Parts: sequence; C-alpha cells; structure tokens
Amino acid sequence: MWKYFVPVSFCVLLIIAGIRSKAQNPLIRDQFSADPSARVFGNRVYLFPSHDIMANEGRGRIGWFCMEDYHVFSSENLTDWTDHGVIVEQNKVPWVKPDSYSMWAPDCIFRNGKYYFYFPSIPRDTSNGRGFTIGVAIADKPEGPYLPLSEPVKNVRGIDPNVFIDKDGQAYLYWSQGNIYGARLKDNMVELSSTPVILQHLPDKGLKEGPYLFERKGIYYMTYPHVENKTERLEYAIGDNPLGPFRKTGVIMDESATGCWTNHHSIICFKEQWYLFYHHNDYSPAFDKARSVRADSLFFNPDGTIQKVNPGFRGIGITGAHSKIQIDRYSRISNSGVSIDFIDTANRFLGWKSVFEGEDAWVQYNSVDFGKQPLRWVRVRALAPEGGALQIRIQDAAGPVLAALPLGADKDWQLVKLPLFQWKPGIQHLFVTAKDNRQVAVDWIGFE
Repeated sequence: MWKYFVPVSFCVLLIIAGIRSKAQNPLIRDQFSADPSARVFGNRVYLFPSHDIMANEGRGRIGWFCMEDYHVFSSENLTDWTDHGVIVEQNKVPWVKPDSYSMWAPDCIFRNGKYYFYFPSIPRDTSNGRGFTIGVAIADKPEGPYLPLSEPVKNVRGIDPNVFIDKDGQAYLYWSQGNIYGARLKDNMVELSSTPVILQHLPDKGLKEGPYLFERKGIYYMTYPHVENKTERLEYAIGDNPLGPFRKTGVIMDESATGCWTNHHSIICFKEQWYLFYHHNDYSPAFDKARSVRADSLFFNPDGTIQKVNPGFRGIGITGAHSKIQIDRYSRISNSGVSIDFIDTANRFLGWKSVFEGEDAWVQYNSVDFGKQPLRWVRVRALAPEGGALQIRIQDAAGPVLAALPLGADKDWQLVKLPLFQWKPGIQHLFVTAKDNRQVAVDWIGFE
C-alpha cells in the first residue's frame, strides 16, 4: 500500500514563493538550476529543474554535484518567471538517504486531476552510498504542495526520470542507468505495469542519459544527452512507438564550446512554438557542477527532422520596454569594439555588463515591446570613467535614432535619464551603439 509522507513543517517550504526573475538566458537568475523539465499546464509553462548548490565540509562531496531540494518556477509569457519555492527536500522524503545530496534531474506530469513529480535519489538502504532509485510526490496544483510517497517506484534503478502519456492514454516511464530504459505505468502513475526494457538502436558507445520523449505528427522523438567525444551533446532518435525501436537521427545541440561537461533538456510546444530548455554553467564558468537553465526556440524541417539549435544569450520571450533590458544577453554583437564581462566576479548573480570601447561597436537585442502608448524617456545604468557617448536605435544598426546618451566622467556606476527623440510602437529590435572610443560599460537600459 502506498502512503503519503506529510512533513510536519511543510508550510515553511513556501516562504520564498513569489520571487520573480526576468527571462533572457539564463532564465533563473538568483540561484543555480539545471536539468530543466518544462511542462505546459493550462496557460502557463512550469519549470521543474534540479537545484545545484556548492558542496562544502559536511555537506555533499566537494567538487561534485550537490543537490538537496527542488523548486518550481512558472511563466505565462516566457519572460517573467515566478519562483514558487521549494517543493521537495531530501530530508523530508522518508526513503532518501539524508546526507546524499543527490536530488538529481526530475520530471512532472498531470493526470487524473493530480500532478505527479518524479525525482531520483540515493535510498537509505544502499549501504555503499551508490545506486539511485526514483520516487514520486503528488500535488493538487502544479506549484504544490507536493506530498512524497513513502517508498520509491519498485523495479526501477537509475536516474533522470521522464514521463510520457500517449494519445491512447497509456503512460510510460523512462530513466537511465548506463542504457536508457522504458516501461509502461499503471493508471495510478506510481507502479510499473510492464517489465523494463532497454530502448534499442540508440548509440551503443559513450554515456547516454537524461531521456526525454515527445510526440509530434505521429513521430515519437527520444531525445537524450550523449557523450560522443568528450562532453555531452543533445541527440535524438525517432520511432513509431513510445518504446521503440528508435533510429538515431541527429544532433539537437552540439557540445558546449566552453567545456561544460553535462547538458540536460526538455522540449515543449507552447502557443504554437516549440522550445528547447537546457542548461549551461553561465554563472560558474570555472566549475561545471553549478549550472543554470536556458531556453531557445526550436524548429522542425518539413520531413520532421529537428533543426540544430545554436545556444544564445537572448533566450525566449518578449521583453517589455519598461523593464531593465539586459543588453549583455544580446541577440547579435559587432565583430569588434564590445565585449561582455561579469559586473562583479565575487557575486556573479549580479549578472553581466556590456563593455564598449570602439567607435560604432554595437549590441543588438531583439523583441522589445514598446507598447501602444508613447514613451518619453530612456534610462541607462552605465560606468564611464572618462565619459562617453552612446546612441540607441531600432530596427537595425543604421535605423531610426531613439536617443543620444552623453555620459559624464564618473568612476562609479551612474543612472542617466534622457528624453527620446522619437518613439515607435510595437515590438522592435533594439541597438545600442558607441559613438567614440572611450570605454563605457552598460548594465541595463529601460524606457518610461
């Protein structure tokens, strides 16, 4: 008999609910996050990532992955993301080894009026500290509260659970343990109804993990990270059945150019557009066990094959002109005269700055919504030790000029507010250009 485990102090899990962050890559900007499982529930996208923290003496294994809980985030526009707080903690799940810090990649799905959250961890009964199994927590709402079952799913050993419900209503559970496994689930969503099988015709060499299955126009896509060479790249295979056999078809995303060893992903369709959610070590470039969730648009060819995604900084969603527009998360950048750097390497969650030091160097930031009501002012947070001059244009680098920004010499960050020459309604591509060779760093710009 399955039983719910109700934490005595569950209400404290939601004390940080409501924290908001803006989109642009990475999506989550106040904490590390990885292994994103994105799901469309109603008119919102819910994001269920794992939560990297830094191990230290007495907490996890130093130099390795360290995770002790899960948050859930949501957005209705892919730009404004709300952190609903912690939904599951390792020390409040009765079957999880309490000092394992092994709450790895999760997934969530809706069925029968309930939300089923699947997560892997190391069980208490593993004497040597090795080996994962998969548990389930259940909620009435996607943001929780989630109540974990008292035991993990029987006959499942491995990590990276993924759940898929086919058009005929049959649910499937997938996971990885050297190979990628799949099995049917009973209607109760917490027990297997078939013997696990190894999915056939996937790569037979190199680590493969993180399965994520979706269906589009009758094609079943089994997607997964795979180490073809030195680090993981995202690949996919196609078939005509949820359990295969599959045919290795192509690469969704190449290996990280900066050497982040892992990648882990999910793929959804939201408001008629497909998206790839994945992760990278943006805030921790020297340590790839502290990662951050990203997202980019995904497209298909007419024959159903997937176009390769080139990871970018701009990410997804439309940015309101009134918000703090982080132009360092650019769509394009000039070949010379501008670079991106952290504002403060002692606290990388403060984000990045765009550093201009060449005349006519520019940064392009796409999809800014200037609305229908005229805007009159522009604000910029800038650092210009010797002064400088910037120009803001729209449409292209030689497009209409919205504002000229002369900056006085100041060794501290300054917030400058100046009138606009003109205003254009609707969604525009934004360009910020340097008008001389003096070094100017820009944190953000915004309009009012």
